[in-house]
Amino acid sequence: MQELIQAIEKGKGKQVKWLIEQAVEDGYSPQEIVDTGLVPAMEQVAGKYRSKQFFVPEVILAAHAMTVGTTILGELMEGWNQETVGTVVIGTVKGDLHDIGKNLVIMMLRGVGFAVHDLGYDVEVDTFIEKAEEYRADIICMSAMLTTTMPEMRKVVGKLVNKRLRDKYIIMVGGAPVTEAFARNIGADIYTKDAGGAAQIAKAAVLSRREKETEHL
Repeated sequence: MQELIQAIEKGKGKQVKWLIEQAVEDGYSPQEIVDTGLVPAMEQVAGKYRSKQFFVPEVILAAHAMTVGTTILGELMEGWNQETVGTVVIGTVKGDLHDIGKNLVIMMLRGVGFAVHDLGYDVEVDTFIEKAEEYRADIICMSAMLTTTMPEMRKVVGKLVNKRLRDKYIIMVGGAPVTEAFARNIGADIYTKDAGGAAQIAKAAVLSRREKETEHL
């Protein structure tokens, strides 16, 4: 896993692919590779960028290597866990083209048993709602990496309220500029600081809601 972390940091996509394949052969589950390889790598790259050890070119190379990893593990995770906890629609909001963090969250959600529908990036307000209705989602998950695109999250929540659909969904938000205070302010249910705990928090929220619904039957 340490080799995998270093390969991502150095932007070596081919090595990332090989190391993941070797890890799977050695008995690592996709979730273990995410938890002990991809998440720490992402955290270290972010930390080095903040401390100015890394600059934009290094971050871009690392992001490409991370994409190689998330693509491979995403495919593996689709068939790994057969139990379905619930359904999630997830996307990066309108005007934002970042998706590395979102892709990592997707893998983690699939790893704990969610059926996940990835809407991609630059997702329109109406698309979040239409797809949530289409897939009968439990959770609408929104990501933003730019301060300027964060208001799109508020628009989605507001439109759900106007359509009288707000109580139907658990709203989950995240991304580098997003804070717990902002999440509360826009009326979201869940805020996660990083991808690491997102899946477990989402799972607990869905199971808690179902328990309450059962109690009222």
